[in-house]
Amino acid sequence: MRYAVIIERGKNSYGAYVPDLPGCIAVGDTPEEVKILIQEAIEFHLEGLQENGESIPQPSSSIEYIEAKISA
Repeated sequence: MRYAVIIERGKNSYGAYVPDLPGCIAVGDTPEEVKILIQEAIEFHLEGLQENGESIPQPSSSIEYIEAKISA
């Protein structure tokens, strides 16, 4: 399954979360590290849902970049 992941740059680190999996987050020092950690977090999260007999949410979020123009 492919889930949309949001990666944000903080003051001293990078954070990532998955809109379709509430509570599934990761923090890393670099974008590369946070990508690895969020993948591990997603897999761990899904395994936990299965072990608890809960259904795995189908990916439903998507991401689009919208160009915003500002008049000077």
